[in-house]
Amino acid sequence: EKCFFLIGSSGGNRFDYPTNDGYKKHKFPTMETTWKTWDPNRDNSTRSFMKYLLSCILILSSFTSFAAKADKNVLLVVTNHSELGKTGKKTGYYLAEVAHPYFKFVKAGLKVTFASPNGGHAPLDPTSLDLKDPENKKFYENKSLMKKLDNTVSLNNVNPKDYQAIVFAGGHGTMWDFPNSKKLNEVAENIYKNGGIVAAVCHGPAALVNLKGENGKYLIDGVKVAGFTNKEEEIVKLTKEMPFLLEDKLKDRGAIFEAAKPWQEKVVADKRIVTGQNPASANQLGKVVVDLLKK
Repeated sequence: EKCFFLIGSSGGNRFDYPTNDGYKKHKFPTMETTWKTWDPNRDNSTRSFMKYLLSCILILSSFTSFAAKADKNVLLVVTNHSELGKTGKKTGYYLAEVAHPYFKFVKAGLKVTFASPNGGHAPLDPTSLDLKDPENKKFYENKSLMKKLDNTVSLNNVNPKDYQAIVFAGGHGTMWDFPNSKKLNEVAENIYKNGGIVAAVCHGPAALVNLKGENGKYLIDGVKVAGFTNKEEEIVKLTKEMPFLLEDKLKDRGAIFEAAKPWQEKVVADKRIVTGQNPASANQLGKVVVDLLKK
């Protein structure tokens, strides 16, 4: 058995092909290539080269596959709302629910865009500024990242076709502006319609309560979800300050609500909808989204 293989080098202008007398030169405009006849019983050096060539092909194939997976975009949405009901206190996005998923995404090679319903400044909930958490500290002390959250992209300027996942970070502010944003609904519904992932953590699922599927029903109707529980809202003594209770609203929309004990990690993935119960769930939520995007 004999076979032919091709050796190429850029910048040349000829290729050789096999003849009974050896090699015959032929002009070629872009590459210098050589066809050699390989007899595995005779040409040990060629056999070694073939092994090397196959290894290179496998490495290139793996790199190409990784690059294809890495070429995916995540839209990480935060709130613009800063007033905590009538308490006179400030609220906003919850730092861990941005930082923890963000670092999961970038580690996986995903590109992250920070957006909000109105664009521009996204307020940080001051109660979430826990710099003993290493990922919070790493994120908060990165001036470039914090600048992006001070200049978020408006959802009015987002093309859903550019994103394979949309992730809604929590923070009490979301309870006011997420459910009532028509553009938020439009972007999330279209990302899901295009086969993408919709994810939300803690109060972030407030973004899901008015989303509709192609059948006209609520997107979370019959879907298993998690979110900040009534019990957790009671513990932080903000039940009466909320425009609605998230757990109740999710159930009203037909969702199958699942919960762990207060402050325990709980992440649910069902039908390309990924939800987390509280700040402790943010890290795992990021991991689940990454795993789904790899498929």
